[in-house]
Amino acid sequence: MDDRTLRHARVLVDHCTDVAPEDDVEIRAPTAAEDLVVALYEALGRRGARATTVWRNPRATRAYAREMYPDDYRPKEHRVAALVETDVVILIKGARNAAETSDVNADARRAASRAKEPLLRERLDTRWVITQHPTPADAQRADLSTAAWRSLVYDAVDRDWAAMRERQARVADRLAAADEVRLVAGDDTDLRFDVAGMDAYNDAGRENMPGGEVATVPAVDGVEGEVRFDHPLRRGGREAAGIRLSFAEGRVVDWAAERGADVLDSLLETDEGASRVGELGIGTNEGVDRVTGNVLFDEKAAGTVHVALGDALSECVPDDRTGNESAVHADLIRDASADARIAFDGETVYRDGEFLIREESD
Repeated sequence: MDDRTLRHARVLVDHCTDVAPEDDVEIRAPTAAEDLVVALYEALGRRGARATTVWRNPRATRAYAREMYPDDYRPKEHRVAALVETDVVILIKGARNAAETSDVNADARRAASRAKEPLLRERLDTRWVITQHPTPADAQRADLSTAAWRSLVYDAVDRDWAAMRERQARVADRLAAADEVRLVAGDDTDLRFDVAGMDAYNDAGRENMPGGEVATVPAVDGVEGEVRFDHPLRRGGREAAGIRLSFAEGRVVDWAAERGADVLDSLLETDEGASRVGELGIGTNEGVDRVTGNVLFDEKAAGTVHVALGDALSECVPDDRTGNESAVHADLIRDASADARIAFDGETVYRDGEFLIREESD
């Protein structure tokens, strides 16, 4: 087995979830990620934890969805009950065919997303992490050789996470203290976010591996302006590109896509919260040196920003505030490496891919 896969497993168990001997651990993985699952079982065995695996099979998912009536989707209460007794959840991505579910109709997709919401809520109460196992199908989607894709994945994962957390802390502190964030990029993006009273998320590889972002959440009605995303949105093996959104009082009031408009339409129609913003994030991981079409990596790439439609990051919503709620959380990526700036309360703190915030002693 590749030594990098073994290191990946150790990062997930030791750093991301800090598994203890008494923990019940659930691994959710596609069959294409068998090597990482085996490596995880080795790491969990050394910890003395109890492990179980829920295998995902996109071919089976497709077959099921193509026969189901949308009205027949309902929450899987037996899975929810199992999660109540679960301490740690490790979710793994990795495809044999990245477009396997691309011909599932939009009504079934929306119904499936809504039915999964109780499962999502229960999982968020565990210690959890989502990660990626490199497969040839995902390499092809990234337009990379299998070897190059594996190197990108492992370079992004094998970082000094303690140093990254410390480096990002001063940005997160400033963001948590801000009342308004403004994002301006090119001549087609100018967004204002009301973030007063919200916290900031310093992602140094806990819930996401790879990590590498600083993020916050706007008020439910606190987004105004226009944005164009210059990287595609991929959902269920299908793609929408050239997305433009206009916001008023926090809600998407006008939208368009140069390609795959029905993918965007389906997302926005999932529920009321799908047309509102659940996150604004700024990528910081220098190990991700290109956008590949894999959102787990693209949103962390240094020189990008992302706006997520749907469910709010719970880490950023204090008990006395309200965040957006939705069955979806869809990150849309915008390049910010050139002709772009971000301001906190009117002060430019980020320009063309670089933070301008320095420590007091700098």
